[in-house]
Amino acid sequence: MTLFTRRQALRTGLAAATGAVVQFGSLATLLGAGPAQAAPGKPETTSVELGFIALTDAAPLIIAKEKGFFVKQGMTGVDLKKQTSWAVTRDNLELGGARGGIDGAHILSPMPYLLTTGAISKSRQPVPMFILARLNLNGQAISASNEFLKDKFSVTAPGLAKAVDRKNATGDKFKAAVTFPGGTHDLWMRYWLSANGVDPNKKADLVVIPPPQMVANMQSGTMDIFCVGEPWNERLVNKKLGYTALVTGQLWKNHPEKAFAMRADWVKKNPNATLRLLMAVQQAQKWADNPANTNELAKILSEDKYVKASVDDLLPRLQGTIDFGTGKVANLPALKMKFWADNASFPYKSHDTWFVTEDIRWGYLPKGTNIKSLVNQVNRSDLWRAAAKANGYGAGPAGDTRGLEVFFDGTKFDSNNPQAYLNGLKIKALK
Repeated sequence: MTLFTRRQALRTGLAAATGAVVQFGSLATLLGAGPAQAAPGKPETTSVELGFIALTDAAPLIIAKEKGFFVKQGMTGVDLKKQTSWAVTRDNLELGGARGGIDGAHILSPMPYLLTTGAISKSRQPVPMFILARLNLNGQAISASNEFLKDKFSVTAPGLAKAVDRKNATGDKFKAAVTFPGGTHDLWMRYWLSANGVDPNKKADLVVIPPPQMVANMQSGTMDIFCVGEPWNERLVNKKLGYTALVTGQLWKNHPEKAFAMRADWVKKNPNATLRLLMAVQQAQKWADNPANTNELAKILSEDKYVKASVDDLLPRLQGTIDFGTGKVANLPALKMKFWADNASFPYKSHDTWFVTEDIRWGYLPKGTNIKSLVNQVNRSDLWRAAAKANGYGAGPAGDTRGLEVFFDGTKFDSNNPQAYLNGLKIKALK
């Protein structure tokens, strides 16, 4: 199913669902008095079902489990459940752990907003979610098949439009694969195509492929280009099936990526357990970001029950070494995946404002969406700060915005004025 078709299917009831967001309640209503306590009390439950996808950026949840950080916080019954796709993650979050699904997940940062509005739930009813932490910055890439080696795609790709037109002239439309409609990889792909003069709705066929299946689908000729997290871009290069056109940190340096999100009703019922989970995840993020642990991290992630990829697929890009598959190998430590450095764990509301704005840009959310209200409803940076204080890490950044963000093409995003950003975009599909 193309993303255009998927978008049509999501429109029904969006406005009503978005309006329902603001009714779910404030922090005081949900958690009772004093959720920002210095140390959480006894957990209401020690068990929880958490989902993850086979990606390097699931590391904080995996390490919290493997290195005992969950157990040290009294959360002895954390069950990590591997999900086969982001659609399955969505469906299991809608079910919830009590009905055989999951209570929280390693997730694409826009998905909790799309769930909370009901835009992507099967029932088309709101599934209120909370983002508790960002799991990582950077660490994704856009990769192309060897058919386009001569075009030398890169972050600034003046020949991209010509190459796309050449492919479309064959009668086989240029296919760009992403992992979920309205998710981060969809947004990175659309931003890159648009900034290089290609309208993704008119000139490309955007198809949805689960992350672990990207390389196999490239090999079978299902797509011309894809955007996905690691280690699948590295595996493509190692198998000599394609090349990395760019790493997404080149699109937007230190961009936010995955999130740790929970069903809001679970958080309301289990405030102490929530803070303990969050404390463990923060501890795991610090562990994963320590260079002394990188080799061990790659070995843990490589296990079949987790990413199921070789250490050779995982380790180089964790260290910041990028083999582009074109003969160019670069050490780019500033653009590598970060779990804790540069406030990687803190869920800036300004970043979520961009995600919601981009989902409005491409019609996944209606243009009348109250962006500020929705972000304040879903983003729980206050809980992140409470957990960080309890961990002895301080209170985090001074505010909820990282300031003015600048993309590779010079476009600027001010979270205080998302409408100005939208107005300045030439290619968009507002609904």
